[in-house]
Amino acid sequence: MLKFLLGFVVAVLVVLLTGYLYVRGGFVDPRADTEVGLLERKIAMPALDAAIDRHAPEVQNPIPPTDANLTAGMTIYQANCASCHGDTHRPHGMLADALYPRSPQFVEDAPDMPENQNFYIIQHGVRLSGMPAWKQALTEQEMWQVTAFLSHMDKLPPQVSAAWKTGTGGAQSEDSSHGSKMDMKDKKGVSLPMH
Repeated sequence: MLKFLLGFVVAVLVVLLTGYLYVRGGFVDPRADTEVGLLERKIAMPALDAAIDRHAPEVQNPIPPTDANLTAGMTIYQANCASCHGDTHRPHGMLADALYPRSPQFVEDAPDMPENQNFYIIQHGVRLSGMPAWKQALTEQEMWQVTAFLSHMDKLPPQVSAAWKTGTGGAQSEDSSHGSKMDMKDKKGVSLPMH
């Protein structure tokens, strides 16, 4: 029995060492423009969902979903999020396929996470993806406004829906959505680089 356990421990250590050497040796393809593999879809994405569920604090959105707040959230989304996550003019974001893993397309598939989890992702970002931590560029109120907009994106009030479809209310028009974004500044007024 002792030989079996020792053999098992050695086998596990060999597998872990082999995996470590495979990664550290540069054998993992670093390109973002390749197809997302089955193993990653089956393991990484559910692991991310579980981690967000575990770490996002149970908080309520303090911003009521009024027309003004939803319009403000739409404007922030249009200026900062649409190039990756899509909008009514370009339902599949122009950078969506340039990221690995691919960014969710919210016009094609509305977000269904609870607001506290969406806020957590907006605030802290997601490592090893293209999702930045927006707390460096947006105020807490702005992040909650975007969260409210995401939660109501597929059921916007008529006035906000009309603004979303026409690109009014401070949102970019279809012509200006090709790379023009608001000049983002951190809370100290320092310009932040856009990726």
